[in-house]
Amino acid sequence: MLRDQPESLPDPRMRTYRIAPSILSADFARLGDEVRAVIEAGADWIHFDVMDNHYVPNLSFGPMVCEALRKHAVRPDGTKVPIDVHLMVTPVDALAQAFAKAGADRISFHPDASVHVDRTIQLIHAEGLQAGLVFNPAYPLDVLEWTIDAIDLVLIMSVNPGFGGQSFIPGALKKIEQVRKLIDASGRDIRLEVDGGIKTDNIRAVADAGADTFVAGSAVFGQPDYKSVIDAMRARLAA
Repeated sequence: MLRDQPESLPDPRMRTYRIAPSILSADFARLGDEVRAVIEAGADWIHFDVMDNHYVPNLSFGPMVCEALRKHAVRPDGTKVPIDVHLMVTPVDALAQAFAKAGADRISFHPDASVHVDRTIQLIHAEGLQAGLVFNPAYPLDVLEWTIDAIDLVLIMSVNPGFGGQSFIPGALKKIEQVRKLIDASGRDIRLEVDGGIKTDNIRAVADAGADTFVAGSAVFGQPDYKSVIDAMRARLAA
C-alpha cells in the first residue's frame, strides 16, 4: 500500500464509465469508416493498440495512421473523441512524441519498456497529453509506489499483449482490485482501464473490481451491429 486508505471510498455506482473500442479488431481496409461508425454507435474513446514486432510479437499502427484518423474521430456536433494510445513498443520515448504530434490525447506505456519511467511520463506531459502506465498479467505493481502522483491512467492487461481476440484472464480481477485501492488512497482522479477479453458478459464483474474504462476489440468490431453491443455493455454497467 502507498498510504493508508481513506475511511470511506467513493461509491462505485458514482463512477463515470468509458467504453473504448480498439481499432485493432476493425476492418483495416476501411479504418476511417470504422472509426466513424463506432463513434456513432456510442464509443467514448478510440483505442489504438500500437505494436512494434519487438516488445510484442505483432505489428500494427504507426503515427501516420493516427494522424490520418484524427479527423474521423469527431462526433456529428464537431466534438473531438479522445484517441487513447497504448504503446506496446520499446524504446518508448520517440514514438510517444510522434503519436503526440499525430493527434493522440493520452498515451500509456509499459514501465518495463522504458529505461527511465518517470522521464517518459514527464515527456508525455510536456507534449500536453495525459500519461498512463500499463501492467501485463504477471508484471508487479511496485512502480506505482513511485509514480502514482504523476500519472493520469493505469491500464491493466487482462490478456498477454500482442494479439486481439484473446480470452479474459480471471486473475486480472485481483490486480484491478489492488490498483483501485491504490488510486482511491492517492486521492487523485486517475482512470483505471482494462484491456483484453472484455465482453458484455464480464464487463460488470470488471467494473465491480474497480475499473471505470473498458477496451473492447472483437466484442464490438466482431459484431454486425456495434451500437447494440455498446448499448448492452452500458446496460450491464448500469445494473
